[in-house]
Amino acid sequence: MSELQGYHVAVMGATGAVGQQIIKKLEERNFPIHKLTLLSSARSAGKQITFKGENITVEEAKPDSFNGVDIALFSAGGSISEIFAPEAVKRGAIVIDNTSAFRMQADVPLVVPEVNEDALHNHNGIIANPNCSTIQMVAALKPIKEAFGLNKVVVSTYQAVSGAGAAAINELHEQTEAIISKKDFTPEILPVGSAEKHYQIAFNAIPQIDKFTDNGFTFEEMKMINETKKILGMSDLKVAATCVRLPVVTGHSESVYIETEQANVQVDDIKKVLAKAPGVTLQDDPSNQVYPMPAMAVGKDDVFVGRIRKDLDEATGFHFWVVSDNLLKGAALNTIQIAESLIKLGLVTNK
Repeated sequence: MSELQGYHVAVMGATGAVGQQIIKKLEERNFPIHKLTLLSSARSAGKQITFKGENITVEEAKPDSFNGVDIALFSAGGSISEIFAPEAVKRGAIVIDNTSAFRMQADVPLVVPEVNEDALHNHNGIIANPNCSTIQMVAALKPIKEAFGLNKVVVSTYQAVSGAGAAAINELHEQTEAIISKKDFTPEILPVGSAEKHYQIAFNAIPQIDKFTDNGFTFEEMKMINETKKILGMSDLKVAATCVRLPVVTGHSESVYIETEQANVQVDDIKKVLAKAPGVTLQDDPSNQVYPMPAMAVGKDDVFVGRIRKDLDEATGFHFWVVSDNLLKGAALNTIQIAESLIKLGLVTNK
């Protein structure tokens, strides 16, 4: 890595699933780096990670770890971000945080670059990466909103277990093997956030992601509701969400119903704006069974949209299906795209 150009980048949570994807994507996209600092908990410190042919030792995160850092990419859990993000900012770094710790704070931009890049001008050192399910949905909603207006959004998600971490992936594999082998097992992981009961995920669907709030919606559902309004700048938008965990390893799917402001909008009109939307790939040819599926989205950067159809009863209503790799566009890729936007807009300097 050249010492003459680029930025000093730190990755917090470097050994986690999203952290590893961030490092991979930094290399793939040839992000301008002159120094890469990899940080983790004391438990994971000392591990070696290869970046552009160089072995980098993961260090235990401490406040002074951020001395001289230009851009800090956080993906190590909300409680860690709450401790270390202010320390990084204090030392001159811009923090892009993958957790929910800062998303709804008024002075923290919540950004999907294809949707609301201009919000980056208003940061005070911390920028939030939205919830993975929100990211892929707003990428599809933004071009529709711009072209036809938007009155209402109702979404049901079908979320992969990788969104709950490596332990959930392992549990899916173990339960699947146990069921096929007719062996007993005890669920221990899902739904994450529910300390009282855990349920089978293999060959099942769990209609709970995170804990329930007093209004009957889960925290995951409220994240989608509130984040969508903030990102689109539509505080009065009607949004409802139901979030479900499925036995899929990677790739979140969503069934989305919308109502446009404009009347007389046709399916082809929706398809045309989505076909031109940045970061969106239209896969919609039902006569040939062409539509997005999570197995086909794994490892791909885009948000995939298909099954677009007009509601049979509501004149301004439309249904469509949205799929994306939740570890990429839903997390690592969007984080790096935010950093790339900061550079493009001249909002970050290298020390």
